[in-house]
Amino acid sequence: MSIFMLAYSFKSVYTDIFVKKLTIKKMNQEVSKIRQIVAAVLLLLAITGFASCEKYRFTPPAVDPETTWKLSADIQPIFNSNCVSCHGDALKPDLREGKSYTALTRGGYVKAPAESSKLYSTLTGSSHAPRATDEQKLKILYWITQGALNN
Repeated sequence: MSIFMLAYSFKSVYTDIFVKKLTIKKMNQEVSKIRQIVAAVLLLLAITGFASCEKYRFTPPAVDPETTWKLSADIQPIFNSNCVSCHGDALKPDLREGKSYTALTRGGYVKAPAESSKLYSTLTGSSHAPRATDEQKLKILYWITQGALNN
């Protein structure tokens, strides 16, 4: 075997290796592009999923002002779940069950007009606004409008 044939063989092997390296490099680039496309599609799907979240489609049931609102069945459960943790024994008015009606009426919290009563004004004020839902606030407003009865 001559030196020229050996050189030609070496060149051929080197060319094959170089072409394979280029091919692998191109494949890696293509895989990288595919990964970027998949990531972009997943990001778009996630954004679309959050944008169409169920909370934006949900409308709470309307509160009927004609319903007779009762302290024991409708209003006290609101106080129990949102208020008594602070307005128990120490902080006035005492909104615990069995004591809330007396505390509200003696303290002048439920005097008409309902929209400007101490209870409703405090409930819709900035310090207490997040404590109750709009539906709960309307129930309390209508209860006061109906005379804030101990029923």
